[in-house]
Amino acid sequence: MEFRTAGVIGGGAWGTALAQVAGWAGLDVLLQAREADVVESIRERRVNEAFLPGVTLDDHVQVTTDLADLAGCDLILAVPPAQHMRSTLAAFAPHHRAGVPIILCSKGIERGSLKLMTDVLAETIPAAPAAVLSGPSFAAEVARGLPSAVTLACADEALGEALMETLSAPAFRPYLATDLVGAEVGGAIKNVLAIACGMAEGRGLGRSAHAALITRGFAEMTRMGVALGGQAETVAGLCGLGDLVLTCSSPQSRNMSLGLALGQGQTVEQALAGKRSVAEGYESAPAVRELAQKTGVDMPISLAVAALLNGECTVQGVIDSLLSRPLKAERE
Repeated sequence: MEFRTAGVIGGGAWGTALAQVAGWAGLDVLLQAREADVVESIRERRVNEAFLPGVTLDDHVQVTTDLADLAGCDLILAVPPAQHMRSTLAAFAPHHRAGVPIILCSKGIERGSLKLMTDVLAETIPAAPAAVLSGPSFAAEVARGLPSAVTLACADEALGEALMETLSAPAFRPYLATDLVGAEVGGAIKNVLAIACGMAEGRGLGRSAHAALITRGFAEMTRMGVALGGQAETVAGLCGLGDLVLTCSSPQSRNMSLGLALGQGQTVEQALAGKRSVAEGYESAPAVRELAQKTGVDMPISLAVAALLNGECTVQGVIDSLLSRPLKAERE
C-alpha cells in the first residue's frame, strides 16, 4: 500500500502543520483553504500568515481553495473545525474516490447529533476507510519540526500501519491503535477540560487545583470513552491523557487561554472577540454535556464548564459547585 500524494482539507494552524509534516515525509501535498488571504500568503510568501506566522512551508506543499483539486490525492487529512466537519465532507464527497482513506484530525463532538467525527464520515462518505489522528501536539511546534508523538487509530490494522509509515517524519512519530472511539473521545473532551484548567489558572487557584482538575478530568474522559465503546487503555495514551496534559498546561492552547481569560474576569464574548481560530472546547461543550446526560456518565467538571459558557453560572459558582460535591471513592 503506497501513498505518494496527500490532500489536506482545512488551512488553519493544525491543517497547515500537518501539511508541513506530510511534505517532510516525502509526499506531494495539496492544502485546501477556504480563506483567500491564506492561499495568497502561502503562494506568494510560503507562509500562512493568518494562522501559522513565522513558519516557512516545505516545497512539497501547494495550496488551493477548490476541494475538487484534491480528487486525485492518494489520502486525505480532514482538518476543518469539528462543527463544520459534516458540511465539509459533504462538499468533498463528489470528489472522493472509493477506497481513498480519510484521516480525521479534528477533535470534537457534533452538536445536535452528538456524533463523533468517524460517525459523521460514515454518513457523508461511506466509501472512505477511516482513521483518526490525535495526540499532544501544538501546531506551531509541530510545524517548526520540534519532536511530537501522536496516536493514529485505524480499525484496519494493515491500512493503519501503511498510514503510520507514510506520515512518519524525523520529528513526528505516530503510534498505531485500532480503537477509533477511544482516540476520538479523548481529543474531544480534553478541550472542554482545558477551559476549566485555564479558568483555575486565571483565578489563581494554584498548582494543586490544576493537578486535581487534570486527574479528575481524566477520570471523566475515561468514563465517557468506555461508555461509548472505547478502551480505557486508549484513553490513557497519547490521544487522551497525553493530549489532556498538554492542552491543560499551556496558554498556547486556545481552550486553556479561553479559560484563563474567563478566570481573570472577562466575559465569554470578550474572551472570544477577534479570534479567527476556533476554541473547539467552546463549540463542543454543549454536546459533551448533552451526551453525558444522555448516557448517564458522571462528568461534573465538563458540565460545569458548559454551564459557565452558556451563562448559567459564574466562575465562582463553578468553583463552589465542584468543591461542594459529595465525597466519594476515587474510582467512582
